[in-house]
Amino acid sequence: MSAGLPVIIIPAVKSKSNQTVASVGELALLERLTARLPSRGDVIIGAGDDCAVVRGARADRFDYLLKSDSCVEGVHFTARAGGEWVGHKALGRVLSDIAAMGGEPLWALVDLVAPPQTPVKKIEKIYTGFNKLARQSGMAVVGGDVSAGRDLQLHVFGVGRVERGGAVLRSGARPGDAIFVTGFFGGSRAGKHLDFQPRLQEGQWLARGKWATAMIDVSDGLLRDLGHICASSGIGARLMLDAIPVSESARQGAEGKSALKSALNDGEDYELLFTVPNDKTRAFLKAWRRMFRLSCVQIGRMTSRNGKLEGISSKGIKIILQEGGYEHFQ
Repeated sequence: MSAGLPVIIIPAVKSKSNQTVASVGELALLERLTARLPSRGDVIIGAGDDCAVVRGARADRFDYLLKSDSCVEGVHFTARAGGEWVGHKALGRVLSDIAAMGGEPLWALVDLVAPPQTPVKKIEKIYTGFNKLARQSGMAVVGGDVSAGRDLQLHVFGVGRVERGGAVLRSGARPGDAIFVTGFFGGSRAGKHLDFQPRLQEGQWLARGKWATAMIDVSDGLLRDLGHICASSGIGARLMLDAIPVSESARQGAEGKSALKSALNDGEDYELLFTVPNDKTRAFLKAWRRMFRLSCVQIGRMTSRNGKLEGISSKGIKIILQEGGYEHFQ
């Protein structure tokens, strides 16, 4: 240091660098990461819905749905899970999101990460399950990549399409809309989290008929995913708790929870949750029953109370519901 020069002491500033993804949480982390993502004029819907929606040339009568998802050993499946079911789930997760927008699947890419000691036969079984579901859904698998890694993982990118302007978003629900769900909920760890059918035909039918004002697939839990519709639409919801279709697995007391709590919070049911205008509900149910054998029931109604989730018990008691469901890093 040269003589005569003043010494400037800079006070220490407390940094946020000690934060971890666990301390921040999945949802807050996503908000941070997506806050300043670059965009373009052909992006109709970016991050924040089941799929991104992009638009092609003016003469193209379709919008395109873009979706990526991961399937990681120890998080989404165990080492004991059958390879064909792992492949089925890896693609099914992407197809379920395309279904929730009312989309038709087109193309998929799959990246495989595998420890070097993984038996080749296990990988081949995974791809057997993956390819079988792709064929059933009319989706072409057009490539991907393979890499070594510590854990067995599949990362899937899918493309679907809807009629131009026809994607069903999370943001279209209005106060008074009826809330419907397909299938049954809870206890998915007993097997359904691997053995499920993406509701593609149902989602496409709902979109074509303009029945649904908002829609989402239930992967994180019924309450949490309903909360996503509430947040995107700027309204609230009230559930008729006795109307929730509880699965037999949940009724058998999976993981020591009550059946209703299991149905509301377990997640990985991969059913559709959607809203229908009140004046269309009777016609909708009549049309649905003519078209599908799959169960579809009304479980509540959207309200004007922004962000409020309420339940009504069999005795007419109002209960404030807290979002549960699955969140990564927690």
